[in-house]
Amino acid sequence: MINFIISQNQPVTTVAERYLLIYMLVVLTFITALFIIFFIVFQKRKNKLILDKIKQQQAFEEEISNTQIEIQEQTLKNIGQELHDNIGQLLSVANMQLSIMATSVDEAIKEQFTETKDVVKDSLREVRALSKSLNTDVIANKGFQESVQNEIDRLNRLQILNATLTVEGNSELFQNQKDSIILFRIFQEFLSNTIKYASAENFLVSIQYLEDRLILDARDDGKGFNSKTVENGAGLLNMKNRADLINAQFKLDSREGKGTSLKIDYPYRKAQQINL
Repeated sequence: MINFIISQNQPVTTVAERYLLIYMLVVLTFITALFIIFFIVFQKRKNKLILDKIKQQQAFEEEISNTQIEIQEQTLKNIGQELHDNIGQLLSVANMQLSIMATSVDEAIKEQFTETKDVVKDSLREVRALSKSLNTDVIANKGFQESVQNEIDRLNRLQILNATLTVEGNSELFQNQKDSIILFRIFQEFLSNTIKYASAENFLVSIQYLEDRLILDARDDGKGFNSKTVENGAGLLNMKNRADLINAQFKLDSREGKGTSLKIDYPYRKAQQINL
């Protein structure tokens, strides 16, 4: 009789244990799912906070770079105005006085006097040209290509370098005045370094206007340098920072005895009002 009761109750216990096991599995699955969801949400929130922090840092660094460039541009503009208004005015007066004196100069020194007058006249022209290359407003009005051409002409006129410029494509594709100034300053920095350090004879520049980007290539045939030794130089960092501001790819390549080349790959950006 006892054996019969046990045998009758055994299936009931097994079914209860089975339901209990299923219940526990469901609860465990639910808890695991909640944990996974919580972990995913936590990770997404953590990643978002990290990305926000990175963006804030990038925005801060960009603002610092913009501020530095604005200060530099204002300084260059002031120097350009001083050259034009003060030095240029003094040279103009000197040139006028020499012209007046030319009529009463003895024949013995007339040739030397004329040469001196020509030197003053050339100095006045170069001071004015230099003042224009430093003035932000002039660069914005002339545009990138004409500003580069003016620098090329000045090099050839002063016989500093044998410089040439080749242009391909439609210059009207480049309409962003602010970016044109930044791009010109990169070129100007490279040119300045070429004049000071390269001991080059030739300076070649090409500008390509493609449908979606501008390619600037400048190179000299100077003595070159070891890029590792100037990796953190102020001039190089300045060029890199300016290129980053306009989302341009910047590449400077040099080998000792083989000259130096600069390549800028600039994607056109929507034109903005100049606020430098």
